[in-house]
Amino acid sequence: MASPATEVTEPWLLGNGTGKCLTGNSHSHNHSRTAHNMSSSSLRKKSDMSLTSKLPSSILRNLIASIREVIFGTKLSFLFLAVPIAAAARYFRLSQTWIFSMSLVGLIPLAERVSFLTEQISFYTGATVGGLLNATCGNATELIIAIFALLQHKVDVVKYSLMGSILSNLLLVLGSSLLCGGLANISMNQRFDRKQSNVNISLLLLALMCNTMPLLYKHAAAYDQNPAADPSDAAKAILYMSRSCSIVMLLAYFAYLAFQLWSHNDIFESQEEEVEDARTDESPVIGLWGGIIWLAGMTAVIALLSEYLVDTIEAASTSWGVPLSFISIILLPIVGNASEHAGAIIFALKDKLDITLGVALGSATQIAVFVVPLSVIFAWIIGTDMDLDFSLFETGSLALGILVTAFALHDGTSHYLKGVVLMLCYIVIGASFLITDLPFASGGMGPTAVEVSGCDSMSVDKLPEEINEMTIKDDKIEKEMEATVVDGHGIETGRYYD
Repeated sequence: MASPATEVTEPWLLGNGTGKCLTGNSHSHNHSRTAHNMSSSSLRKKSDMSLTSKLPSSILRNLIASIREVIFGTKLSFLFLAVPIAAAARYFRLSQTWIFSMSLVGLIPLAERVSFLTEQISFYTGATVGGLLNATCGNATELIIAIFALLQHKVDVVKYSLMGSILSNLLLVLGSSLLCGGLANISMNQRFDRKQSNVNISLLLLALMCNTMPLLYKHAAAYDQNPAADPSDAAKAILYMSRSCSIVMLLAYFAYLAFQLWSHNDIFESQEEEVEDARTDESPVIGLWGGIIWLAGMTAVIALLSEYLVDTIEAASTSWGVPLSFISIILLPIVGNASEHAGAIIFALKDKLDITLGVALGSATQIAVFVVPLSVIFAWIIGTDMDLDFSLFETGSLALGILVTAFALHDGTSHYLKGVVLMLCYIVIGASFLITDLPFASGGMGPTAVEVSGCDSMSVDKLPEEINEMTIKDDKIEKEMEATVVDGHGIETGRYYD
């Protein structure tokens, strides 16, 4: 039997209008939320509205109450101080390292608040629109950073950061959550629904295949290369293949949304049911238009900090003496996933692994089959060539990360050892990118220099020219070459002349 409607008449529902009440069951919230929003809910602080309600002006009450909910209603609110510091450092032309650091820190609470605001808006939009909004805004920070990097033609930063975000969610976020959850429930194995993880793993494998095909074609074309062929033809083929694969991945993502929100939403139902008992009295604290305005403002600030981030990332790399690849693959994703990371651990500690998997696997899947192909299409639109060739080392790291995660989740149970293994895999990959200095070259990702014994490092692109200079072909011999033949006793036995 449905529970009776509960009126919500709080004045801080900005955008509802004075005198308009919400009923607790007027908008069903089932199936419209994603694990991103549930992770942000775990970081929310309850605001005391008793003082706000005593203010004489309703407009002032609404404004102050919404500020308290949006800015101070999170346990990460103290990190908002980094936003004005970053803007001031940029305005007064202070150290670019300071600008980069403060922008990086400022993105942490902003990403969490975007999830909170999309959840608030979904109270009013209904299940379908709310679910689409939550899914689309789940990785807004990564998408905005990718857009600004592409506008500055920093394709390598986009590739590295998105690949690093996938690895961070699969190995670091999920691994630390399984570790903490296993230690908190050390006397038993934690269990979760395998159907959800199987869906996400299959999509991740599809994305891996789409990323691998351009790489395989590049190496196959190089192996079978006709000396008279134009090398640019292979590059064009890789670009066209990447764009085609990106369209395929976007189709897969939309099919995934239909699968999750409509046809098979019962598979993802357990995520919501696990938090329903603790949130039965939940009601929106921000009105529809207030939520939209705040969401637009937060998105604008994220865009501003993303621009600062992209502008100063090279300077930070030089100042810190850390490879640019390490910052893009490891540091950026860790900060970008900080709020989801905290939420995933909290739910794992409460033995709610279905939500933890929804946070980690859901985010990785969304980046792999939505943000990455959308970045390729956006680059195509603005006239920038971005393909899905992530180079051998990077693609191999991604493949191993997906396979290790798939094996760890195949039996539907979890314990702390699985978390340890996933985290150690992430440490190995991070150390590899830190130790293996992979500077960005204008031609793309991957190693651009090799160390030759007894020689200085030389560009890989110039290596064939060096070999050709040292190789003497028979049809071009213009002078006599002398070879001395020595027998086993070290005695000269003759000379050979060509």
